[in-house]
Amino acid sequence: MQPLTAKELEYIADSMSNEDLLIKQCAAAASSVQNPQLAQLAMQMAQRHQMHYNYLLNTLQQHQQLAPTQPM
Repeated sequence: MQPLTAKELEYIADSMSNEDLLIKQCAAAASSVQNPQLAQLAMQMAQRHQMHYNYLLNTLQQHQQLAPTQPM
């Protein structure tokens, strides 16, 4: 496994930010709709985005030990 490039780190950080926003939007939608089926669907979508976020975080943690300790 090779260390992540700065560009890859930026992409992952942006993706995590997007997933976090989607989690919050789906949770807000789930709590505001009257239709229970739509609320359930929104919560499922929030859970899926949480899985994506966790996957990205796990990827960063796996590569953390490869990162240089001093800036280049």
